[in-house]
Order: sequence, then C-alpha cells, then structure tokens
Amino acid sequence: MSYIPHSKEQLNAMLKTIGVSDIETLFKDISPKLRAKSFDIAEGKSEFEVIEHFKKLASKNASNLISFLGAGFYDHYIPAAVDAITDRSEFYTAYTPYQPECSQGWLQSIFEYQTAICELTGLDVSNASLYDGGTALYEAAMMAVRITGKRKIIMDSGVNLLYRSMLYSYTSNLDVEFVETPVVHGQSSREEIYKCLDDKTAAIVVQNPNFFGVIDDHSDIVKKAHECGALVIQSVYPLALGLLNTPGETGIDIATGEGQSLGLPLSSGGPYLGFMAAKKEYVRKMPGRIVGQTLDKQGKKGFVLTLQAREQHIRREKATSNICSNEALCALRAVVYLSLLGKEGVRELAETVYRTAEFAKDILDKVQGVTVKRSSPTFNEFTILLPKNANEVVNQMVDKGFACGFPLGRFYKGLDNYLLVTVTEKRTKEEIIKFAESLEAVLCS
Repeated sequence: MSYIPHSKEQLNAMLKTIGVSDIETLFKDISPKLRAKSFDIAEGKSEFEVIEHFKKLASKNASNLISFLGAGFYDHYIPAAVDAITDRSEFYTAYTPYQPECSQGWLQSIFEYQTAICELTGLDVSNASLYDGGTALYEAAMMAVRITGKRKIIMDSGVNLLYRSMLYSYTSNLDVEFVETPVVHGQSSREEIYKCLDDKTAAIVVQNPNFFGVIDDHSDIVKKAHECGALVIQSVYPLALGLLNTPGETGIDIATGEGQSLGLPLSSGGPYLGFMAAKKEYVRKMPGRIVGQTLDKQGKKGFVLTLQAREQHIRREKATSNICSNEALCALRAVVYLSLLGKEGVRELAETVYRTAEFAKDILDKVQGVTVKRSSPTFNEFTILLPKNANEVVNQMVDKGFACGFPLGRFYKGLDNYLLVTVTEKRTKEEIIKFAESLEAVLCS
C-alpha cells in the first residue's frame, strides 16, 4: 500500500519491539470473518466515486435507529447554539494555555467550566476536566490513596463496569487492593460494604444513579466511612443532579462523572470529558490543572493556572498523574450547554427525563411477558426482565428500527434475560408506544 510510509524492515523492527512475530499475530484477537479482505475499489476511480462507494458500504450498517440505549452515554438534545459558539475558530484552534497573558479567553472559559461543575455537584473545587468518566474515577481513587496513605478500595458493583475495568487496568501494576461488593435490589449493599470497611480502607466507590439506573442515598455510607478514616467517591450522571441530592449535600469527598450528556454528541466513543470536583481541603491532591481568578498590577481581573500538578510542569516525579490532559474544547461545550440551560433549565430537564422514563415503565409493564423491575427508584434508566435472551431481542429490534437497550448479561452473570432501557427527553410518547408494540411483536414471534 503506497500510502503507508514504513518500509518492511521498519515494520519488522516495530513488531519485534512489541514482541509480536507478524501482522497476523498482532490482530489475532479479531475474528477473521470481521476483517475486511478488500474494499473492492477498482483502479482509476475518482475521489467522488470512491466516496460514493464508501457511502454505500456504510449504508449497510443500521442507521436512524430510535435509541433506548444508554449505559453511560446518552442521547440528549443539544441546542444549536452549542455548535454555533464552539465552532468559532478562536476556540477550536486554541491550545493549552501555558502563557496566561496570551490565553485569557481560554483560561476564563475553563474557569467558568470549573465554576459550573462546582455548582452542579455542590462541592468546593473542580479541576479543568479529564479524559472521560472512567479515567476521572481512576484519578479519584488514586487521589484517595494519596490523601489517606491507605491502599484498600471498596468498589460497589453498581459502578459502570467500563469504569471499573479502566480502573483495574490502570492500577494493575500498583499496590492497590480492590474489594467488590454486590448490589441488593439494585442498590449498594450496606451490609457487605460495612463488612469490608476497616482502618486500611482508603475509599468506598459508589455511583448515583448506578449502572442499573437506580437512585441511592449514600449519606449513611459516607458517615460510616468517615468514622473509619476513609473517603467516599461518587460517580454521578450530571443531569440527574438537577433532581437528586448533590454529592456536596450527601457529604461525598470526591465526585466524578462523564460529561458527554452536557452538550456532547454520541460519536462512536468520543472525544468526551471527565469531570472531577472535591472538598477544598483536597485541592492540592487533585490531578491536572486548576484555573484561578486574580488581579494584575493595574487591579484588572485576570485568569491564571493556579495549580499545575502534571509531570511536564515543574512537578516531575511529584506529579499527581501523567494522564490528566484536560479536554478543553469538550469542557467548553459543557459550560456553554449548562449556561444555555441555566439552573432552572437543568432542573426542568431532569424532571422531564424522569417523568418520561416513568411513562415508559408504565407502557412496558403492559407488554406480555415483560416485567419492569421496581424494587428501587430510578432516574432515566431501568431494568426489564424478558421471557427470552436479551441479546436475541436486541438484534431483532434493530430490524424494527430500535436500539432497544443494553443486554445486562454482557456485563453481569445470570442476567441474560435482563435489558437496561434508557429514556431521555428526546423520546416521544409515540416512540415509546411504538417501541412497546414492536417489543411485544418480537417476544410473541
């Protein structure tokens, strides 16, 4: 392939360096039937003809599906003003604001973002964003280890498995002990958490709403953890905070989450942003950057990088993290989105999403063979039990124009017939009713 710049010798050297004998071995984890043998492009085709060819190939994928799929990433409406503002060249061409005198606009946007996250979470300080929700949770866990000097972390299994997998991956070579506790009726098991909690525990990690969409009040867990000298980290769905108690009101020490629902489109996995907020006393243990507001010699307001805890700054081996790049453009979209909604708008949106999900529960409860699990309150996601394998149902529902949910058996053993259904403000009553009718037809076929 003439457009690959490496010689055969260079390719062999790279393969040798990573301990792989050949290209085939490198891709052995991908089934041969999933690999493209060829794109069947005849020689001499024009750019226009090649693009049209690939459009036809892409059209074979399921498209324009009505989405009831969530599991951490959500199909919310994004006001047109978000694109109009963030597509301005002074934003999307900007880079890291190392020189404050040249970067006042960028620094102010990050400062406003931090302020919005603090107001949303009810906590004192926020950093300038992180990669995504999973790495933010990892950073919070490491922050707890640094603060307490302890190395045991209790992990609620209601925390998104993607986040847990990332956390375990990042800490695989570190001296950190993880203990997972089960959920009971969808909520954190107090009995199991308290059984594992001791004076060696650095933190308890929980999620609200959790992966099953269940709402929980973790204030009792916070009180018990603090009695043992442990911190509590809570991963949160930011828009749910328009309706639920904030981490600050609950007494949480560090809050993290995925910011995709704050004005970022679903786009094959990113780019997204992770947010982090904490109590003020832990500010110097936070990863990444924190922008602050100050006055110059003339008494004019200005913005600076108040704290810079990365290794390429002056911290070197004392850095809190080396994977804490902030997603500034994504963070800008988040603060623009939150500014457009305002405090009341976030509350109204959360209430709308909640009511729509409750309507969907009532409609699906009437479908023959479907049981809606109602043992605990939920926000916009809930679990239904099907009379057949959820994976099979998902595949059949695609043919009817629906991405109908997430099969929980992929992440949890013994839940093969359980489906996680997600509703946002974009789902209309007509779509929900049609969804229920299509599901009943699939289950009865």
